[in-house]
This record gives sequence, structure tokens and C-alpha cells, in this order.
Amino acid sequence: MLKNLKLIDELGRKEAVRLGLNITGLLGILLVAKRRGLVTEIRPIIDNLIQEANFRLSDRLYLEVLIAAKENYQ
Repeated sequence: MLKNLKLIDELGRKEAVRLGLNITGLLGILLVAKRRGLVTEIRPIIDNLIQEANFRLSDRLYLEVLIAAKENYQ
């Protein structure tokens, strides 16, 4: 899944969608990394992104990602 990974900005993302390409965002990449055992937890990574990089996501998406990662969300 990550073999042909390309990092793109929002303009690139819009073009990829227009071309019908599959897109995986940062949270999806973190979920794949956890499933492959490359990281043990993604919650601290997401929390750090929020704190240090002003990464924005809704409370609902945050919860959904933690549930998908089978991590404690309380």
C-alpha cells in the first residue's frame, strides 16, 4: 500500500482526486503503520501533531481513528 507513496499538498490532492487516484491522508498512513507494527501507538503521534504542528481534525475523526487503531480514547 505504501510502496508508491507520494507526499502532496492540497492542490496536488485535488488533482489526484480529479484523476481518480486513490488518496490516503496522514491519519490513514498512521493506521497502516500501526497495523504493520511500525508504531505501537498513534494517539501520542496525533496529539503531538495537534500541539506542535497545528494539525487540525474534528473530535469525531479523532475518535474514529483511535477506535480504528484499537486505542483508548477516554
